[in-house]
Amino acid sequence: MSQQPSASVFVRCSCGHLHWGRYGAAGLLLFDPARGVLLQRRAWWVHNGSTWALPGGAIEAGETAVEAAAREAFEEAAIPVDAFRALSASVVDHGDWSYTTVLALADDIDAKVANTESAEVRWVDPDEVPGYRLHSGFAAAWPALRPRVGQELVLVVDAANVVGSRPDGWWHDRHGAAERLRDQLARLAEAGLQDPDDPTLTWWPRVILVVEGKASGVRPVKGVAVVPADTDGDSKIVEVAGQHRQAKVLVATADRELRRRVEALGASAMGPGTLRTQLDQLNP
Repeated sequence: MSQQPSASVFVRCSCGHLHWGRYGAAGLLLFDPARGVLLQRRAWWVHNGSTWALPGGAIEAGETAVEAAAREAFEEAAIPVDAFRALSASVVDHGDWSYTTVLALADDIDAKVANTESAEVRWVDPDEVPGYRLHSGFAAAWPALRPRVGQELVLVVDAANVVGSRPDGWWHDRHGAAERLRDQLARLAEAGLQDPDDPTLTWWPRVILVVEGKASGVRPVKGVAVVPADTDGDSKIVEVAGQHRQAKVLVATADRELRRRVEALGASAMGPGTLRTQLDQLNP
């Protein structure tokens, strides 16, 4: 009987360095608004020992990066796998090897040293992180990670505009077409949305579908909130975008005037074609 090759090996990468993990590696950047980010001081005997970094390690065969980061955080810092919400993932790709940082939000989690690879775990104010003796890879990644700590993506979808962007007979059943879009968005919320401006970044967004007219009776499902617009759909979308200024807001619409209005609030806009491409990949 053949055995699966071990993931826990060093890989000599084309970038000229040795990296840990046959299938890449992943770490969990956990943020608690009251306490900061969770750092782990690595044991003296491991690679880059006695430096501070994130709980993490090699991705096993068949694991996603999120699954690997969650498993490693449990093994090294006793973080329950269901005690946080993944917000985004940032990938550093070396060609033959990659490292994925999963950024997540937690509240009142007790972390502790859970195995011999950890010497200490500590909650640290994000602004104080550069003052620690950091693992070289984490130190290089931190400037790009810092603005994303605790940042959530809210995806606001203009249902009428996105449904109307494809001539598939939606006008015969506007309500049914909006429901199909809702169900596709639910799968996207679970699988993740690639940032339209940064291919190294994936979001697990909070999705808000704004419906109007005959689609106003569409019900919400897990992962997708549904907001009906009694009269003016565009104004409702602007209102919803304005309610989430503390997050990164992305509005899916092709309406130029609507895009101008939401961008004036600090939101970004994405065309229906870009959204449809990602939906089609999940819904063949």
